[in-house]
Amino acid sequence: MKKLIGALVLVSAFASCSKDNEYDLSQGSNNTCDTNAVSYSATIATIMTNNCNSCHAAGSPSGGVITNTYAGLNSVSSATLLGAIKHESGFSAMPSNAPKLSDCDINKIQAWINQGKQNN
Repeated sequence: MKKLIGALVLVSAFASCSKDNEYDLSQGSNNTCDTNAVSYSATIATIMTNNCNSCHAAGSPSGGVITNTYAGLNSVSSATLLGAIKHESGFSAMPSNAPKLSDCDINKIQAWINQGKQNN
């Protein structure tokens, strides 16, 4: 009987987790995604470094898309960038052969575009 109760408690603990991935778990439940005053240098460059620049750096960028400079990323069509990172039909899903960016990172990129693609 003790083993059954222990198993039920363990299953209940795992079933109650509402986070979808390791990134969400690391953010904690009290953190929010800050999309205010998003700029390339303060916010987007880090997302690109962590997810995109290994394939899309100046010099030999995959698909001719450069993400490691403001000018390079700013030249990419907003619709193309968002379609790729959201893994939408008709776009090459980015990052390639990797999970989609976190919802927070996608929201930051969307906010950057909506706020006029500021650099600083």
